[in-house]
Amino acid sequence: MANSRAGPAVLSIALNQSHDCFVCGLVDGFRVFNCLPLQPKAAHAFEDGGVGQAEMLFRCNYVALVGGGKNPKWPANKVMIWDDSKKKCVIELPFKSEVRRVRLRRDRIVVALDSRTVVYTFTKSPQQLHVFKTCDNPKGLCELCPEVENSILVLPGIEKGHVQIRNLADTRKSGPVISAHTTNLACISLNRSGTLIATASVKGTLVRVFDTATGKQQCELRRGSNDAAITCINFSPNSEFLCVSSDKATVHIFSLMAGDVDKGGFMPKYFNSTWSFAKFTVESPGSVCTFSDDSKSVLAICHDGTFYRCRFGSKGETEMTIQNYLTLPSTSPGHASAAD
Repeated sequence: MANSRAGPAVLSIALNQSHDCFVCGLVDGFRVFNCLPLQPKAAHAFEDGGVGQAEMLFRCNYVALVGGGKNPKWPANKVMIWDDSKKKCVIELPFKSEVRRVRLRRDRIVVALDSRTVVYTFTKSPQQLHVFKTCDNPKGLCELCPEVENSILVLPGIEKGHVQIRNLADTRKSGPVISAHTTNLACISLNRSGTLIATASVKGTLVRVFDTATGKQQCELRRGSNDAAITCINFSPNSEFLCVSSDKATVHIFSLMAGDVDKGGFMPKYFNSTWSFAKFTVESPGSVCTFSDDSKSVLAICHDGTFYRCRFGSKGETEMTIQNYLTLPSTSPGHASAAD
């Protein structure tokens, strides 16, 4: 078993847009890791504060940072764009309220605040392009399609449980507003191409998948019968599978391929949802989960430093390997660039 206690305290974990790297905000800076094979790619330590949020831009040298922890490096109402090739912040975006989440694309910076989401150009001097009102959004839920050809932004609607889909290429053409759940949203996720969205509510028993173009529900997935706080949902690269992690310290794997599950004949609605065909347990609840590039493994990254790779088969069989990313040797005595 990997040592889960060594290393600095992890304040946040975020995957890059291609899900082949992840970045950790730490009480004393940030670190970037390659997923497979698991290895450190970049790091920077700050003597005067912590990083509560960090967001990568693919594998390039830009990282969005927000101060956090007991001794934050910057106020929680500022977004700092760090250029790792220059070892300094090159863009600063201040706000009147706390920053809940940052999303990046090569041409856009998206900042989620308590009840609005703001879109900027990703330029030396960012220009504000759009402001979208949302319901109260303490989790900073928002997903931005990384494909320039599909400028989809997904965020909570004005009403609780609703999802609004915005086309940043032409905001005059409003996308569908989806009534996804009757209670507040807890998690949303886009597939890589921006054609599907998965949602979960604060109840955490169901995950629903919708078409982003029409708003039509494609399927309903059941994580379990007991309430849970779902912390992460992600599609496989081929959109054939979905993984879901929660505060129950489990990761569920669902198939999205039609005909994989026989629901039988006259059965109650409870059984008409698709159940996971595989799942595994992690030591630390609330992991960030995703798939390997070949869609044959699920990765779970935990705040205690553990990194799980679970290979799964079509019949639900699993094979697990565990490492600790915080105890891996540094890339060099200095700090490597985030660019690969």
